[in-house]
Amino acid sequence: MTGLIEAPSDTVEHGSPLVVPLPLSYVSGISSVPLIGQTIGANFDAAVAKYPDHDALIVRHQNLRYSYRQLQAAVDVCARALIALGLNKGDRVGIWAANVAEWTITQFATAKIGVIQVNINPSYRTTELEYVIKQSGLRALVLAARLKSSDYVAMVNELMPELAALPPTPGRVQAAKFPDLEYLVVLDDEQRAGMWSWPNLLARAELVTVAQLAARQSEQQFDDPINIQYTSGTTGFPKGATLSHHNILNNGFFVGEMMHFTDQDRLCIPVPLYHCFGMVMGNLTCVTHGATMVYPAESFDPLATLEAVEAERCTALHGVPTMFIAELNHAEFDHFDLSTLRTGIMAGSPCPIEVMKQVNVKMNMGEVEIAYGMTETSPVSFQSRADDPLEKRVSTVGRVMPHIECKIVDPSNGAVVPRGAAGELCTRGYSVMLGYWNNVEATAAAIDLARWMHTGDLATMDEHGYVNIVGRIKDLIIRGGENIYPREVEEFLYTHPAIADVQVIGVPSRRYGEEIMAWVKLKPGVQTSEDDIRNYCEGKISRHKVPRYVKFVDGFPMTVTGKIQKYLMRQQSIEELGLQAEIMETA
Repeated sequence: MTGLIEAPSDTVEHGSPLVVPLPLSYVSGISSVPLIGQTIGANFDAAVAKYPDHDALIVRHQNLRYSYRQLQAAVDVCARALIALGLNKGDRVGIWAANVAEWTITQFATAKIGVIQVNINPSYRTTELEYVIKQSGLRALVLAARLKSSDYVAMVNELMPELAALPPTPGRVQAAKFPDLEYLVVLDDEQRAGMWSWPNLLARAELVTVAQLAARQSEQQFDDPINIQYTSGTTGFPKGATLSHHNILNNGFFVGEMMHFTDQDRLCIPVPLYHCFGMVMGNLTCVTHGATMVYPAESFDPLATLEAVEAERCTALHGVPTMFIAELNHAEFDHFDLSTLRTGIMAGSPCPIEVMKQVNVKMNMGEVEIAYGMTETSPVSFQSRADDPLEKRVSTVGRVMPHIECKIVDPSNGAVVPRGAAGELCTRGYSVMLGYWNNVEATAAAIDLARWMHTGDLATMDEHGYVNIVGRIKDLIIRGGENIYPREVEEFLYTHPAIADVQVIGVPSRRYGEEIMAWVKLKPGVQTSEDDIRNYCEGKISRHKVPRYVKFVDGFPMTVTGKIQKYLMRQQSIEELGLQAEIMETA
């Protein structure tokens, strides 16, 4: 009988064997450590009181260093300045910048006064920026002047031609496209038409007393929305995941607890702050433990990251797999002393086992952990533990986080599947977002009536509760009726001695419905052929899992957070292989 086991023969009921169901794919994270019932501002102030002179924030590319007391002073000045602009609880302030001190100061300042911070992807251009300003109803936008080749000020001027007629002094914006937007603040000291410089803004703090700030801060509740993060949609416009103090403060805290974080830890944060990986698993993990935040560069740079780890004696390092691969393969890698490292998190996309092993050994990160989650769950739902067996730490995303429930269901009917069976991963608990900002329909599609967040990820759960992500529902390859999980093929191909990185997708096929294609990035100075890759697979994995197509590449299309955009890979491959007819045939 499928899904059932027979009890021992001495267990009978009315003379018949007692049949009991196999364990189902459901777990809940029990913990003796309670959730934090504080706002982010209150928790931050408590950390300052406990660790006033401890290093809080080090921003190497800006040559800035703050103790907890100094960071609090900067945060409070910013908070008072924002109050002086007339920003009220629930108003939205966007921040469009990379990893700079002002980003973090704004993060904690907005939290203190109940203003909802809207994180804007640094890679956005005018169309995307226009959408976010309108959809979130921003009252103020804080922006960098530029980042690399992106001129943010020029893009803002393009969207708001009315600015050109204004004098070069701070004032209110009156742009036809954006009736809610009143203030533009640029993170430098230059005077621009209709815009505030960062010093202009901070000077406004003198109009608001410390007592007024304290009164405003006391009005905040930990279930209030405090952050909107726009998820990178593959179709249509992104949706604004709305997160509360309770969501992200507790998630940051428990991520640190799983890593055994203390005030002695120093975390190198090369991942972007605009994303949960940076602002929650980085900033909030540190602040809830009195640890030190270290920013090596504005945006990811493998050399700057290695330099920061050595110079600042970092004990932990975060990154997506592509970042760790870039660090390991950097020409100067062997010249750095990484002996202070012990832990960190690899997350954001499936973590190759071979890469994990190298990080363990070559980077001295014997306690490196895998984390899994999504923006809508604040973000982490599963995390490996430092004392997990190596095999579990390198082949699964660990176990459920404290105070969170998880189930794996059959996507066709919502029934919980037995342990070992693949299905859609769903999570429930304190971490589930409040909803998508001003998007009731999308919220209802993602969060069901029982408050389960449907992730869209395919996963399996073993008998001990360890979960393995086997793919996205949309990425599942069905070849000739066989279900193929790209992750399984990728993990095998990582064992090829010439392969540094690989991504597997499905492309249309008249005969089989879909065929497997592997995009392969080779190790430096190494060459191989398509036939060699396929021959390597023969006899080691099932024939239907061997890639029909192999494409050698220098990199993969990805979001700024390092998530591989497989839908773009598929589109490009269909065009290059001339498979448009197959799409029509298999539609």
